[in-house]
Amino acid sequence: MALTSSNEGTPLTLLEAMANARPVIATRVGGIAGMLAEPSVSTNDSSSNINFTIGERGVLLGLRDVDPGERDNIKRAGVTALTMSDIDRLGMDPAMDRAIAVASKGDGIHLSLDMDALDPDEAPGVGTPVRGGLTYREAQLAMEMLAASGKLRSVEIAEVNPILDESNRTAALAVELVASALGETIL
Repeated sequence: MALTSSNEGTPLTLLEAMANARPVIATRVGGIAGMLAEPSVSTNDSSSNINFTIGERGVLLGLRDVDPGERDNIKRAGVTALTMSDIDRLGMDPAMDRAIAVASKGDGIHLSLDMDALDPDEAPGVGTPVRGGLTYREAQLAMEMLAASGKLRSVEIAEVNPILDESNRTAALAVELVASALGETIL
């Protein structure tokens, strides 16, 4: 799940709630999830081919499987990272309050809803299922809080793989979550 802030019309990722953060920021082959960083290739120094420009307004929410290279990139970029352990200790409400505060540094928030952020029991149709992800209620609360913030400007959905899905469960859940993010309520 990724929130992206907008600052003078420039979309910036602010919340990335991915299951395993591959690729959270960028890989050497140029993969980007949620636009947390803008990659640039350097012909002189291959170790500096990632230009982190959005980090201080970036949030990764729900991390639970991060390799050492990704960990280094997150730290170098200055991204706020809230792991599943943080959510377990703090609760989803305070974690989302913090994420929204960071994401609100622009004039709006973009949500990149990475379905890998949810536990595979909730969302089986993803490319990288990792146990211990967000529950249905945690994800719904996150979406409800985004809607209540009044700052959500756009949404994208990532990591829905119909070939791996079971009876369209993941896609249907993605639609429910987006509806909540856009303001659908129980009453």
